[in-house]
Amino acid sequence: MTDDAGTAPQENPQKDRSDWVTGDEPMTGPQRSYLNTLAQEAGEEVPDNLTKAQASELIDRLQQQTGRGN
Repeated sequence: MTDDAGTAPQENPQKDRSDWVTGDEPMTGPQRSYLNTLAQEAGEEVPDNLTKAQASELIDRLQQQTGRGN
């Protein structure tokens, strides 16, 4: 039996948004809510018809712009 307690957990690589199986579906409610918060801080408008992938890209951009996020 081996002791795996000392090994670091493997990180999941982030998948490219263009490869998302559900990326072309409409954005989720939580995405819309968070985008509205970020957009208000950034003084921008959020289009109503974003896909999940587009919403994720916009979230990343607005997080950078507002200083939120990673």
